[in-house]
Amino acid sequence: MAGISGTDGAGAAKLGYLGLGMMGFPMTRRLLKAGHDVTVWNRSRGKATALIEAGARAAANPREVAASASIIFMCLTDAAAVEEVVFGTDGLATVAGASKLVVDFSSIHPDAARSIAARLKTANGMGWIDAPVSGGSKGAEEGTLAVMAGGDAADIEKVRPYVLVMARRLTHMGPVGAGQTTKLCNQVIVGCAMAVLAEATRLAVNAGIDAKRLPEALAGGFADSIPLQLFVPRMVQGIHSPPLGHISTMLKDLDTVVDVAHDTSSPVPMSALEIYKLSAVQTR
Repeated sequence: MAGISGTDGAGAAKLGYLGLGMMGFPMTRRLLKAGHDVTVWNRSRGKATALIEAGARAAANPREVAASASIIFMCLTDAAAVEEVVFGTDGLATVAGASKLVVDFSSIHPDAARSIAARLKTANGMGWIDAPVSGGSKGAEEGTLAVMAGGDAADIEKVRPYVLVMARRLTHMGPVGAGQTTKLCNQVIVGCAMAVLAEATRLAVNAGIDAKRLPEALAGGFADSIPLQLFVPRMVQGIHSPPLGHISTMLKDLDTVVDVAHDTSSPVPMSALEIYKLSAVQTR
């Protein structure tokens, strides 16, 4: 039975999830399997069907989600999508927001996160946590994501039990925007690692050794990593489906890396080179 102040009868918060794509869908499914009350919305309504059948409540727009939930999770494509969901017609800013929290799993510019958070707070008092994730769709399915968060420490502790249904780790990195900056550091490492793994795989194939055994041979050594174990077998076999991510997403994030690096006088030559390489792959 529904309780008051955005909680259910057992005292757990009523949750919302906006954006049911490659990451949002499995993350929401984990919340439902854990027994949480979740209201969902997605721009393409068909993506919500399976979740509604699993017990989620359907909302016609973000406003309805925010009205019914005290913690609103979302994972959207980019800052423009976040802006529209928050401040557009029937957006989050159109409801009374005192005591409510938004946890944004999207990867956007740190400046955008800070701006949206401040404007939303002024509009209706709603709190904001920027909480981008790493681990891809596999991590979302298995609940092994790493979440790096920016926001008020007390707010992060309020959402921690729910986030850890979807993730293995939630780390508070500082004020709003710090989570997004940490994700950029993650993308520098991951983006450059992908290019290096592809080069090593091609070298193994061209040199006539069994590239499929690279993960086994390098396990436990300095070259070992989750990307090595996950991506090299797919590279060797030419496996592209199901996708674990999109080149366009990595390019967006690396473009943001270069922008933030310029503002902070940080040299990022490898990231800039990776943008060139990925752009070439995308246009093939």
